[in-house]
Amino acid sequence: MSATQIITTVDFERPGKQTGVLAVPQSTNTSGWATEYIPIAVIRGAPGPTALIFGGNHGDEYEGPVVLMKLVRMLKPEDVRGRIIIIPMLNRPAIAAGTRLSPLDGKNMNRVFPGRADGTITETIAHYVSSVLFPLADLVIDIHSGGRSAHFLPLVSMHHVPDREQLRRMIDAALAWGAPYILLYRDVGGTGLLSGEAERMGKLTLGTEMGSAAQFGVDMLTLTERGVCNVLRQAGILVDHAPEQAIAPSQIMIADQYDDYIMAPVSGIFEPFFEMGAWVDVGQTIGQIHSVEHPFYDPVTVPARTDGLLISRRAFPLVRQGDCLATLARPWSLG
Repeated sequence: MSATQIITTVDFERPGKQTGVLAVPQSTNTSGWATEYIPIAVIRGAPGPTALIFGGNHGDEYEGPVVLMKLVRMLKPEDVRGRIIIIPMLNRPAIAAGTRLSPLDGKNMNRVFPGRADGTITETIAHYVSSVLFPLADLVIDIHSGGRSAHFLPLVSMHHVPDREQLRRMIDAALAWGAPYILLYRDVGGTGLLSGEAERMGKLTLGTEMGSAAQFGVDMLTLTERGVCNVLRQAGILVDHAPEQAIAPSQIMIADQYDDYIMAPVSGIFEPFFEMGAWVDVGQTIGQIHSVEHPFYDPVTVPARTDGLLISRRAFPLVRQGDCLATLARPWSLG
């Protein structure tokens, strides 16, 4: 893999707390020599493992950035056994613009891994993460939410990786988070995910879906902050006190069939028939789509093709053909 173009102002081996930037070279219409700065923090205490935590992979998901900026201010080196590397806004240009994709190159940060050293800015950042940061990490956490497009029941996510021991360790870490649900999911929106690359490298990897933009509030932020800290405590990296007890045990769910992800057959205004958390049987109508062009035509009904709990649902009513309207998941056990 080619050498990175990115310069960092932090020393990953230095004890204590540091804050700095990843300096990503840019050339724009207004500045031939420019730099985009991605904030980074390193907290290193006594010898131990390394946790690598990301927020802001997508620019319309603010739970991660808010929680991680607060966490950097809170953490003290004496409470850390090992090292915690935090990037609260991995896709900082998108966070500043409030867009899911980067406004600088139009790319989805979560579809370009492992990235390219000589690629666009999004690909260059992904390459740095894959080639420089992942090799340092034992534990990788990537905080997501539904942003503007989807509501989620709060959950910790992962792929059904083939290594059974790696999967068991990831489920144990997810249980420590204390979210209501743990979801084993399938990639239906394309490959190149940050979590998928970390899993492929054998890292203990957790993703999340912490609600959506419409659910952004005290409860969701509290669950996110408590969950990150609990996972760090369970890993023995944050040693301030024992993990906090969850209000109720997490339910482990799986959505591994393509038809678990219900796509819009036509464009229009989606009217849902079920609230999240409801059980849907195969053949039941999850909602209907009203035509904007032909308002007095009968709406197009959307049936479920699998059974499952409605774990996510389209947030914005206006949909285009092919948009994901809902996700159904079923109980699962490692056995």
